[in-house]
Amino acid sequence: MAGGRGIPLALLAVLTLQGVGAVKVGNTIHQAEFQQRIESLQQEDGEYQQSFNADEIFHVDLQKQETIWRLPEFGRFTSFEAQRALQNAAVGKHNLEIMMKRSNRSQGTIVPPEVTVFPKRRVELGDPNVLICYVDKFWPSVISITWLRNGQEVTDGVFETVFYPREDHSFRKFSYLPFIPTRGDYYDCRVEHWGLATALLKHWEPQVPLPASESTETLVCALGLAVGIVGIIVGTILIIKAMKMNSARNQRDPL
Repeated sequence: MAGGRGIPLALLAVLTLQGVGAVKVGNTIHQAEFQQRIESLQQEDGEYQQSFNADEIFHVDLQKQETIWRLPEFGRFTSFEAQRALQNAAVGKHNLEIMMKRSNRSQGTIVPPEVTVFPKRRVELGDPNVLICYVDKFWPSVISITWLRNGQEVTDGVFETVFYPREDHSFRKFSYLPFIPTRGDYYDCRVEHWGLATALLKHWEPQVPLPASESTETLVCALGLAVGIVGIIVGTILIIKAMKMNSARNQRDPL
């Protein structure tokens, strides 16, 4: 990854709110926020989000100071003022400063990510689809995800989620690449993280059956025709033999 490997100092707060009947059905709303600073890069950022049963409802872009709904439809039923998240972020920064002063600056345990690539739905040649790169169980929340098609970097249409905190305080993240399955194309999701000695490439290519060639189709038709002719001949022979047997039986046993 670009830049030096500084010691990331982070403050993570996760608030879990159980809804009515949560004990019975297990529905939960999570409010998660964190602030982190990477001293060697002089980089500081944070995040605020809410999710329902581990699925994001919205997050707040702290730089643009606006609420980003995971699906636009969510914003039609409720609202959330970004200012509330900014106030929480200010408190988080203050607490982070206090923790940094009291910290002995020992480095936390860096956890490398697990990466999986899969299509959104069944792959059909020529049918638009979406490739999903799922990066899971990593810490800290500093990571680079890049898509490659046939070895060349792709950026058009790429969408990336925010960091989703896990219960063990590690993170997960999704990256989406719209694509049209084409024979011969292959894709890689390249992930760079401090827990990896080198960039991790997760390979994927369409698994679709090869089309039958004209010669193969001709051979299949010829075999089918041959089997049909043999069937007719065998059937004719059996009919003739049966007729002869019936004729002979009638001659031996006259009425």
